[in-house]
Amino acid sequence: MSLLDNSLWAVLKSSVSAGIWAGIWPAIFDTLYMTLVASLIVLVFGLALGVLLTVTSSEGLYPVKGLYRVLGWFINTLRSLPQMVMIILLIPLARLLFGKSYGTNPCIVAIAASCIPMYARVVESSILEIGKGKIEAAKSIGSSNFQIVFYVLLPETLPSLLRGFTIAVIAVLSMTALAGMFGAGGIGDIAVRYGYQRFQHDKLLACIYVLVALVQLIQWTGNLLSNKILKTRALI
Repeated sequence: MSLLDNSLWAVLKSSVSAGIWAGIWPAIFDTLYMTLVASLIVLVFGLALGVLLTVTSSEGLYPVKGLYRVLGWFINTLRSLPQMVMIILLIPLARLLFGKSYGTNPCIVAIAASCIPMYARVVESSILEIGKGKIEAAKSIGSSNFQIVFYVLLPETLPSLLRGFTIAVIAVLSMTALAGMFGAGGIGDIAVRYGYQRFQHDKLLACIYVLVALVQLIQWTGNLLSNKILKTRALI
């Protein structure tokens, strides 16, 4: 049902009808699958890159200026690429890994690659907020760099890391919608194929409802976990 031929009220009523949602539910599961898998990849590699950036910086635990500059240049280069360009550039890699360049799994590669650099910088900035006194105290009792990272840096920044990861997951979700234009499936595919190309605005509105609800749920969950940790530490 299109706004070009029908009233807003008629389109709104159609957007919550059972017939519309029968086609939306499978797309929701595709979107959730892409978001979950890509977010886990972003968490692992973004956290690792962020810690490596911090440790190898000039004031880090193990300064390696050459490595730090190369990593910084690489991350900044990836961050400078628009999400659509990232998807296009990684089509050959997706085809190499999965034998095709379309579908949910191939697009997960581009989604994760686009969001990892952003989360790596979030991790780096969070760790840099830790007072040097805590690090010096850990060194004074003989803690190794490995122990300082996993028993001081990461635990101390956990609330900040959770808030940053929440932002990263929302970015992943938004990119799954964009990936729908490249055959990834999910909510983005429904919104583009039906809402944009075929002017079925009732389906477009249904996709908007889903995306808004998912973002609100992700943000609420992230805030809840972060605040729970802060309350446990009596910081709020």
